Amino acid sequence: MERTFVEKQIGRSTIKIETGALGKQAAGCVLVSLGETVVLTAAATSAPRPGLDFFPLTCDYRERFAAAGKFPGGFLKREGRPTTKETLTSRLMDRPIRPMFAAGFIDEVQVQAMVVASDRQNDGDVLAMIGASAALTISSMPFQGPLGSVRIGKIDGKLVAFPTADELEFSELDLIVSGTKDAILMIEGFAREMPEDEMTEALLEAHRLVGELCDMQLELRQKLGVAPSTYVSPEPNGLLEKLDAAYGAKLKAAKLIAGKQDRSEACSALKAEAIAAMIPDPKAEGAIELGALKNAWHDLEAKVIRASILEGTRPDGRGSKDLRGITCEVDVLPRVHGSAVFQRGETQSLITIALGTGRDEQRVDGLFEEYSKRFMLDYNFPSFSVGECRPIRGPGRREIGHGMLAERSVNPILPEHDDFPYTIRVISDILESNGSSSMASVCGATLGLMAAGVPITNPVAGISVGLVKEGEQWTLLTDILGDEDHFGDMDFKIAGTQNGITGIQLDLKIMGISEEIIRATLQQSREARIEILRAMLSTIQRPRETTAESAPRLVRTSINPEKIGLLIGPGGKTIRGIQEDCGVQIDVDEDGTITIAGPDQETVTAGLGRVEALTASVQVGRIYDGKVSSIKDFGAFIEILPGKDGLCHISELSDGYVASVGDICKVGDRMKVKVIAVDDQDRVKLSRKAAMAEAEGEKQPASTEA
Repeated sequence: MERTFVEKQIGRSTIKIETGALGKQAAGCVLVSLGETVVLTAAATSAPRPGLDFFPLTCDYRERFAAAGKFPGGFLKREGRPTTKETLTSRLMDRPIRPMFAAGFIDEVQVQAMVVASDRQNDGDVLAMIGASAALTISSMPFQGPLGSVRIGKIDGKLVAFPTADELEFSELDLIVSGTKDAILMIEGFAREMPEDEMTEALLEAHRLVGELCDMQLELRQKLGVAPSTYVSPEPNGLLEKLDAAYGAKLKAAKLIAGKQDRSEACSALKAEAIAAMIPDPKAEGAIELGALKNAWHDLEAKVIRASILEGTRPDGRGSKDLRGITCEVDVLPRVHGSAVFQRGETQSLITIALGTGRDEQRVDGLFEEYSKRFMLDYNFPSFSVGECRPIRGPGRREIGHGMLAERSVNPILPEHDDFPYTIRVISDILESNGSSSMASVCGATLGLMAAGVPITNPVAGISVGLVKEGEQWTLLTDILGDEDHFGDMDFKIAGTQNGITGIQLDLKIMGISEEIIRATLQQSREARIEILRAMLSTIQRPRETTAESAPRLVRTSINPEKIGLLIGPGGKTIRGIQEDCGVQIDVDEDGTITIAGPDQETVTAGLGRVEALTASVQVGRIYDGKVSSIKDFGAFIEILPGKDGLCHISELSDGYVASVGDICKVGDRMKVKVIAVDDQDRVKLSRKAAMAEAEGEKQPASTEA
C-alpha cells in the first residue's frame, strides 16, 4: 500500500500525518500520530438533502478501549453511547472547522475520528482536531483551510507544547488553540487564576505553533498533488434587497424594542406581514418559495442588527461595555445544602448544591487511568427558558459542553480535599435565557458554594464578549444578548477571579481574529468581571463558617495502616458493626485515612470514638479504664484497648501486701490502670497502684504558704 506522510517536530514533540493506506473511499482520511498515540480521522460528503437550508456538518470522536489494551468496565464489553470526554472532543473538532466552508455550501459533511492506539500519555483530542483539518484539506470539499490545533501547558513557569497527561497534573494551564496561519479561530482553556498578560503570551505562542501545523498540511497536499477546491456560491435571488427596501426601517425599529419577548413578538408580526404581502398565493405560478423568503428575512435581520451595532446602537440600548442589571440571591430553597439565583438581564440560573461523602464521587473510566471526580457541575437548559416547547431527551452536546466549561472554570478555587473532604455537586438550571447562560452558571455556582459553606479560595465570575466586524471596522460587546450572539461574529467567554483567568472559550463565525482584538477582549472582560464580582459579594461576602444542618457531617482521622485489618475485621464484621451501632458511614483509604460520615455531629463523634478506641496505640504514662480479661498467680491481664491486653503484676495491684490476685479483682471487673512500660516485644506493663496514686494526688488541695 502506498503511503504519503509528513513529519515535523513541534516544540519538543514530533507530529506525523499520514494518508494513502487506510480509508481510501472516504473523501479524505489521515492518521495523526504523537508518541504512540494514533488517531484515524476520515471526512466524507454527500449531495445536499432536498429542502435543506443550512450546512449539515457532523463531527464525531470515539475512543476505543482496545487502543490502550483495555476492556470497557461493566457488564457490556462493547463501547456504547459517547462519554462526556468524547462529546466534548466532538465539539472541539466542530467549532473551528465550521466557519471554514465556503458560503452557500450545504452538502452534507461528516468527520469521524477514532483513537486506534493510545500510549495513555498523549491525548487524542488535539490529534483528532488536526486530523479533521488535514482530511478536509486533502479532500475535494471547499474547505478554506488548513487549520492547526495545539495544546499548551505551563510548567515551572515555562510554556510547553503538547504536554503529557502526567505533566498536566502539575500544569498551571491547559489551553487548546485552533487557527489558520493568519488568525486564531477557536480557544478552549483552563488555568489557575492566570493574569491576562500571561494568557495572551500563551495564546500567541500557541498561534505560532498553529502556523507550523498548517504548513505540514499544505506540504501533505502538495505531495499528493491535490489542488485547492473552489466553490462558486449561488447568485443572490434579490429577495434581500426587496425586503430591505420595504421593511428594513420597520425591522430596525422593532429590533430596538426593550424586552426580549416584546421584541420577538414585534419582529414575528412584521415577518408575517412581509410573507403575506410577498407571497399572497403560494400556489400561483412564479410565487416566491417560502423557504427562500425566510432565509432572506434572516439575512435582513443580520444586516439590520449588525449595522445598528456598528453605528453604536445595541438592541437594548446599552453601551458596548455596559452590563445588564444583576440580581443575586442565596438560600432560595429549603432542605438543600446550598442554593442561589443569579440573574443578569434576561438570563437566570437557579443553583442547587449537594454535599456528599467519598462514596458519592463519580468514577470516570477511559483510555487513561480510571479516576474519581469529587466536584461535578451539571447544566440544564429546559425549553421553557426561551419560551419554546420541545421533547425532553436528556442532556445534549450543548448542555454537556456548557456544564463542563462552567465546572472547569470553578474547579480551581475549590478547597483541597484534606481541608474539605466532601463530594460536591452543583446543578445549574437555566430558567431564563438571553445570552451567556454558561457564564451565569459560573457566577451562580460561586454564590451557591459560599452559601453552602464550601471554603472556596476566591470568588469566580464569568462574562461573554461579542464582536461585530465589517472589513476593518469592529466593535466589542460586553454581555451579549441572544440576537447579538446569533447575528454577531464572536462568542468569547472568559471566567476568572480578581487575580486572573480560570476558564476561557472562543467560538467564531468568521475566519479568525487578530491579536489586537484578543487583547482588547481580555481587558474588556476583566473590567466586566470585577463589576460582576462586586455585585455578587454584596449578596454574600464570604463562605459560611459551617455547612447546612441538612448536610452530612464528616470527620477525618488517621490510623496506622497496619491496623486497617483490625478496623475492618474478619469479612468486614468489625467495621460493619461500628457503622450499624453508631449509624455512620466509614470509608478507609490505603494510607490509613479514615472518613466518618453521619447525619449529625453527635453520631460522627460516637463513630470516631469507636474507631480511635479500636485502633489507638498504647501510650506510656496514660491511664486507661481497662477490663480484667484473665487472672494468673503472678498478676492480672487487663484489656485496655480493643484486642490489646497488658499485665498488671501482683506487686502493682496495691500499695500493700497482696496475697492473691483474686483478693483484688476477678474476670470482668473494670479497673483503672496506668501504662508504666512497653518493651521491645510490644508487651505492656500496667500498674493499678500508680493509677490510684495519681488519682489521689489530683484530689489533694494545693498547698498554701502563710
